[in-house]
Amino acid sequence: MPKPDSVSALTELGRVRLSEYFFMREMLYSEVANFHGMSNMPEDPDLAIGVGKRLCEDILEPLHRAFGHVTVRSAFRSAAVNGFCNARYVESGGADTGYYCSDNTYGAARHIWDRRDDAGYMGGTVSVVIPWYLPRFERTGDPRPLAWWIKDNIPAYGEMIFFPWLCAFNIRWYEGPSDKAIILDDGQDEERLSDRTMANFDQDHSALYDGFPRRPG
Repeated sequence: MPKPDSVSALTELGRVRLSEYFFMREMLYSEVANFHGMSNMPEDPDLAIGVGKRLCEDILEPLHRAFGHVTVRSAFRSAAVNGFCNARYVESGGADTGYYCSDNTYGAARHIWDRRDDAGYMGGTVSVVIPWYLPRFERTGDPRPLAWWIKDNIPAYGEMIFFPWLCAFNIRWYEGPSDKAIILDDGQDEERLSDRTMANFDQDHSALYDGFPRRPG
């Protein structure tokens, strides 16, 4: 599929069904692009679609089966949008201005779905909110139970980063090797909850998410 060059072509890209419940259209939304009147279309739609299918089938669909609705907050970013956003972030000195993008080298095979990383692997990151978990998070402010549940029940994840706003989190599908890091970012500091090198990685965490749904089939 070529890069869309018309409204009808972009409409067709948006109609691509990535999995049972997810379509490409919702993956293309960007506050930065909308606010600044920029295009957020992939240069390589076929690669972006291929990544999106794996991300949705292997990660988002299991989350949907377990928790119901999954709200997509941010998904695909074009290299142009991501680079623009990162430049604003750097200029602000990391201030909380809404521009949270890393540079394009780091973003490749993460939010920039249509670029492979330097090792030649494809991957994709999506930022989501799980409404099912929000009442508990609003009471406790603790994302750990959800993080441990996903770690134990969604084996396809490559990495996760949790944020304090609505317990939104980035979750990545990646075809290359990964340390499967789980990071908690409270807006000021980061805590590495777990990764393959840590003793807690292979422990039984089920007691930490009592009352959660069973593993999705």
